[in-house]
Amino acid sequence: METPVFSCGFAVIAGPPNAGKSTLLNRLLDCKLSIVTPKPQTTRKKITGIYHDDRSQIIFLDTPGIMRPQQKLHESMLSIVRQTLQEADIVIALIPYGKGTEHIDRDFVTELFEKWIRPASKPVVAVLNKSDLVSPETQRQIETWISNTFSPLSAISVSAKEGTGLEKLIDTLIPFLPMDEPLYPEEMLSTAPERFFVSEIIREKIFLQYGKEVPYSTEVVIDEFREQHENDPSRKDLIRCSVIVERDTQKQILIGNRGSALKKLGQAARSDIEELLGRPVFLEIFIKVRPDWRKKQHLLKSYGY
Repeated sequence: METPVFSCGFAVIAGPPNAGKSTLLNRLLDCKLSIVTPKPQTTRKKITGIYHDDRSQIIFLDTPGIMRPQQKLHESMLSIVRQTLQEADIVIALIPYGKGTEHIDRDFVTELFEKWIRPASKPVVAVLNKSDLVSPETQRQIETWISNTFSPLSAISVSAKEGTGLEKLIDTLIPFLPMDEPLYPEEMLSTAPERFFVSEIIREKIFLQYGKEVPYSTEVVIDEFREQHENDPSRKDLIRCSVIVERDTQKQILIGNRGSALKKLGQAARSDIEELLGRPVFLEIFIKVRPDWRKKQHLLKSYGY
């Protein structure tokens, strides 16, 4: 009996902010691994998600959105994208459909391929996300334009939100995965530690709860993560974290009137953290001011950028 062919490799998801990269990763894994908010530039670091099926293991690498940098934080985020593209066996160029008359930003698509995708010299699949916003005829027209202009391996339309087109995406990626054995056990969904996802959950709640510039001025640092349940199942894990902001006014906004906003943030974050870990936690959040941290290389480095 012939042994089924198995493939394994790395697929990088690259595209502009709000293209739906994190939504796509979560849908492919059937798990909320990457935080998702309506605001652009939510993802700041590389997030690894491991997809498993009978034919393949695909290590997806979700990257920050490609944009024109305005500060050192953005430059650090873009350097993560460049580095991650070099780690790929295949690149997913994720391009969102929109509701305007053009339906996609052709200038940005050209820049994405010319400045980012082609220099990486990797096989590339153009994936047009949010296909639920446009007609099948529009999808065919734009797929044809991208295929004729940039010559990717394939140009396909998907809706990460609706879950359509994802089987075709997996089928397209598999032939370009070089390994014939899985790298990770089947139950493993990511290589990142629990404390990373805890900090991401807190950041997500900040993006959802606060408006304007405050979420973009914050960073979350896990100061202490003590797993106390192992020795005594009745005890909650202890998590202490710092939310870094740039100004005292932002600190006051995060805390709110008599601490009400900070209490709401802690409750929302703790609920999701407990769901992630599968056990109760005691969460403490402190707000610290570090002026202009997004512009200071030594602070960016200490926060993992």
